[in-house]
Amino acid sequence: MKSISIYPRPIFPLILPQLEHRYKISRLNHRLPLLHLDGAGRSLLLMASLNNHSHNHSHHFRHADSTASPPSSAVAKISHLKAVVLGDAPASEEDDVVLPSHDFSRQALVPSQQKYLEMYKASIENPAGFWSGIASSEFYWKQRWGDQVYSENLDVRRGNIKIEWFKGGITNVCYNCLDRNIDAGLADKIALYWESNEPGFDATLTYSQLLQRVCQLANYLKSVGVRKGDAVVVYLPMLMELPITMLACARIGAVHSVVFAGFSSESLAQRIVDCKPKVVITCNAVKRGPKTVFLKDIVDAALIDSANKGISVDVCLTYENQLALKREKTKWKEGRDIWWEDVVPKYPTSCDVEWVDAEDPLFLLYTSGSTGKPKGVLHTTGGYMVYTATTFKYAFDYKDSDVYWCTADCGWITGHSYVTYGPMLNGATVLLYEGAPSYPDPGRCWDIVDKYKVTIFYTAPTLVRSLMRDGDEASYFSNLYVTRYSRKSLRVLGSVGEPINPSAWRWFFNVVGGSRCPISDTWWQTETGGFMITPLPGAWPQKPGSATFPFFGVQPVIVDEKGVELDGECSGYLCVKSSWPGAFRTLYGDHERYETTYFKPFPGYYFTGDGCSRDKDGYHWLTGRVDDVINVRYSI
Repeated sequence: MKSISIYPRPIFPLILPQLEHRYKISRLNHRLPLLHLDGAGRSLLLMASLNNHSHNHSHHFRHADSTASPPSSAVAKISHLKAVVLGDAPASEEDDVVLPSHDFSRQALVPSQQKYLEMYKASIENPAGFWSGIASSEFYWKQRWGDQVYSENLDVRRGNIKIEWFKGGITNVCYNCLDRNIDAGLADKIALYWESNEPGFDATLTYSQLLQRVCQLANYLKSVGVRKGDAVVVYLPMLMELPITMLACARIGAVHSVVFAGFSSESLAQRIVDCKPKVVITCNAVKRGPKTVFLKDIVDAALIDSANKGISVDVCLTYENQLALKREKTKWKEGRDIWWEDVVPKYPTSCDVEWVDAEDPLFLLYTSGSTGKPKGVLHTTGGYMVYTATTFKYAFDYKDSDVYWCTADCGWITGHSYVTYGPMLNGATVLLYEGAPSYPDPGRCWDIVDKYKVTIFYTAPTLVRSLMRDGDEASYFSNLYVTRYSRKSLRVLGSVGEPINPSAWRWFFNVVGGSRCPISDTWWQTETGGFMITPLPGAWPQKPGSATFPFFGVQPVIVDEKGVELDGECSGYLCVKSSWPGAFRTLYGDHERYETTYFKPFPGYYFTGDGCSRDKDGYHWLTGRVDDVINVRYSI
């Protein structure tokens, strides 16, 4: 069998002698068993044994010598690292790592480095067995896929690029999000909390209520001619109607294309022209902080623009967002524009499921290209469903009692994978917030956290930095806006969208999380569908600013300009070898661009367009976009 490189192998030679010495002492004190493994396996078992029998989890370790009381993770013993244990003390600039506490690891889904490596090794050595096991046991399939779990070609020299997972399997994402969870006893569990831009206005939907709303919209869409494979463009703010629309499309096999309700009419028109939707769904207006944004006006302009380019849309379903604008003040085109409230509630609250193949399209999401035309990233059903649900479950250490809040808009991939699909496939309670994070003051986020007892808070470094601010006086007041709220419900934090700089990481950890919440600093892309490199809370020590290690089934490699894989400590271009279930399948209507952009730069690999460094301990550090450099190189 081919040798597989599993990180963080560079750590083991550094810590093995220290572990051996500590284990010899601990074995005498606690009657631990003799170990007969060599190398990495021995190191891992030593770590696990020492961790399980550690009696001191309250020290702030500073280059402790090998005879000190065992810390909660033996990685603290690496001579070049300084560490603090989760929950013991704030992380300072002197601390290189934050170690998971014994209490957190004990209850975690992946409680140790050893468990992670066992699962990761299985996912790489036998991806078909690993992913088919998860797909079979945790999701409903009307019909199981055939003998081949996946098929792939990532090398343009061998023909067209192709990625397929669970092909032949028949399922439905909406059914798995709602019906399956209701059948499992979650009918009365809160599916959605909604918090308005204006304090004091809110709403809730249980899983059974959400299903009814989804079915009503699905039935309406069918009544106006939307069928399996048809596109529906969605230009909605963060109202409950946004995930309702996404799920309704999925239920009937329609392909939704959500456009961030902040893009210009020109950007919206580009997407309408490209995907040729049967219906556009929007609302009349939205309040963002004190400002009113007239969304219907933007849609009207986009529909005129697209019609001038030969693409006309006959139905514009419009939700009346009464807190932002009354319907009598909304511009209207009779015969095309229809008020949501006037038609959708009249339809039946049950709707037959359109069963689809795992490789049938689920949604289109347009991302900006480095030149001109936006790229229509196409995600299919089965692999995306399995991957987003699994990444959500493990990266956030999800528990049934969690209340989850992701501040991303559903107009971005984060809102697809980690507001709607990933959480609801796990039967989670999700919070939606319509407004601005600092309205009416910078304490609004933490007020919401306390109000709903949020346990998992996932946001962007940009928001963290805006709430943190710079300078001693500004930091003092921004900290007050956080600390005047208890935030005691929080147990896991998350970061998405860009690398989080160490100072922002430490503020997020120390101030927001009270030094007791691990941070899942996730790296992934619109194209990847879900997390690719991320810490797993409870398993690995965390380095502020590092995305840590790959998720199950992901094989990241760092290559030089010639495409040669670099080992150990290095910097270069981040690529991925072999496919994973959540990978996008093509760029809509332009497979040639798909191959040229992502697979020609380094044949045999998926090129992420990002630079990456790997340190001596195997941790990954994202360094920013490099795709323009590659584009220039390949155009010469």
